Amino acid sequence: MKAQTVYAFTFELMDKLAQQILRMFEQWNKETLDLHELFEAGGNDPAERTAVFDTVERLVKEGLLEERGNDFFALTEEGKKAVRAEDRAQPEAKP
Repeated sequence: MKAQTVYAFTFELMDKLAQQILRMFEQWNKETLDLHELFEAGGNDPAERTAVFDTVERLVKEGLLEERGNDFFALTEEGKKAVRAEDRAQPEAKP
């Protein structure tokens, strides 16, 4: 299996919340996001915000996000590869 295929496959198996969190860096065009920005993925619901926190912790443990201190996080190289591979795997939308 090619590396980009493995990353796309890995990304596809992630839950929707994890995918959304990883994509936020690209969508907001930022290298780092703080935890409060990442909470946006869960909206205002306290349970969803807890899920975001737990998912961020899991992504750090899995090596897709890294802590940058003071509640800031960034995609690791592995996280960037997973997002890029998924972008390549998606068919282009036709107008």
